[in-house]
Amino acid sequence: MGVAAKNRATDGAPFVIRNAKVYVSPDAPPVERGSVLVRDGRIAAVGTEIPIPPEAQVLPGEGCVLTAGFWNAHVHFTEPKWRDAGRKAPQLLDPQLQEMFTSRGFTSVVDTGSDPRSTLPLRDRIRTGELRGPRIYTAGTGLYPPKGIPYYVRDTIPFWIRPFIPQPSTPAAAARMTKRNIARGTDLLKLFTGSYVTRGQVTTMPESIARAAIGVAHAHGRLVYSHPSNLEGTRIALRTGVDVLAHPPDTTDGVDASLIREIVDRGMGMTPTLKMFADTASSDPSYLNPIYEVVRQFHRLGGQLLFGTDVGYMADYSIENELQALTRAGVDARGVLKMITMAPAQRFGVGNDTGSISVGKQADLVLLRGDPIEDLLALTRVEMTIRSGQILYRRT
Repeated sequence: MGVAAKNRATDGAPFVIRNAKVYVSPDAPPVERGSVLVRDGRIAAVGTEIPIPPEAQVLPGEGCVLTAGFWNAHVHFTEPKWRDAGRKAPQLLDPQLQEMFTSRGFTSVVDTGSDPRSTLPLRDRIRTGELRGPRIYTAGTGLYPPKGIPYYVRDTIPFWIRPFIPQPSTPAAAARMTKRNIARGTDLLKLFTGSYVTRGQVTTMPESIARAAIGVAHAHGRLVYSHPSNLEGTRIALRTGVDVLAHPPDTTDGVDASLIREIVDRGMGMTPTLKMFADTASSDPSYLNPIYEVVRQFHRLGGQLLFGTDVGYMADYSIENELQALTRAGVDARGVLKMITMAPAQRFGVGNDTGSISVGKQADLVLLRGDPIEDLLALTRVEMTIRSGQILYRRT
């Protein structure tokens, strides 16, 4: 069980985590018995022998591992408990944020499609310090193909809402809807270049529509995520300039090594979300193994993987099964550590400010009970989560 309120006394005061094994980055050897000094929300010193100011609180790190803060690069805030997040009391929302994110080490998350009336106020209340949660990047409302609302969305919303779901039928409409989303304050764009309108039937987004939306997003410095679903949805994402595949295609027919090579060569990222496929679609190996193979080849060719679980769409917030599935897909422990820390920070253009541990960067940190390089599931044993020097979670 975690504690958030008790940590308020440390906010703003310098502190040091002392004598932990420190992974300053996934690619570097750890600093044994290292210490990290945090002042004014940033990392002030890192090393084995650092001066500790007399006013600094000392937090013991013996027997623990310290890494950069975790990212979950594919989440949603679509559960009913997030409705009216702009007005609900912190006493209600803070525990929800802890259960879903901060107790699991997440200091930054990417919302790939939720009601902006909930997500934008939630993001802004965290930014001001009113709520104790992760940094949120949000896509607001995703764009779907004409008559292309996924069946799993269509079947869970009232019929009268369906006409208001963005399904642009012309490039001009796609550009207009994207501009409107950006004007509301969204941080990225989410497209369904392939949408399951029924089980097994995919409707794809016309290239002209995808291209128009992406052009607006890129002109405003926004990344673009795509839900591809199948071969043609993946090809459309590739041809129109999508930045990140929100999932690998799970209908993998025709997705071959040459296409994966082209995706990697174009610099597209990918969030595997492997647990989601097993939990919500099928656990049959004949379905899962081809998806794992897409991820395996993408990783082997040097593609940038971003850790993401689709949590929020799924009510199970644990990450153990995702970690185990990534191992089965050929991603080693350092690769997983990179995709949960450094890679998303680089993809979102903030790698100079977070994603690794060095002097001057934001103090986004996770203290773990155990070494994830020796035991990957140590990533689930979170002792403390710190964002911008604020202790969001501390296990008791």
